[in-house]
Amino acid sequence: MDEENKENELNEVEDESLSNIIILNDENGNEVKFEFLDLIEYESEEYVVLLPAVEEGEEDDGEVVILKVDDSDEGKDEESYVSVDDENTLTAVFEIFKEKFKEEFNFTDGE
Repeated sequence: MDEENKENELNEVEDESLSNIIILNDENGNEVKFEFLDLIEYESEEYVVLLPAVEEGEEDDGEVVILKVDDSDEGKDEESYVSVDDENTLTAVFEIFKEKFKEEFNFTDGE
């Protein structure tokens, strides 16, 4: 019985690590939870694709957030991310993401 409990505990820990939840601070200093979906390299830059975490009772709109990895803080323990203003870059990164995950997600046009 003890062995079975240990196995269940390990599975719970593994499940938690698979959730890939990260917490970022918005421009007002509020913590916002995201699920990390992927890291995409585009034109020698790295971009993270995040899905806003949905709290119980909230509706998921399915829109992802794409942020550029800010490597100006190299050597620090924490990564920094900056918003991407260039629509062409956002579109290109999202297209790469869609191609990589076309079997896992059902992508629809935002209309």
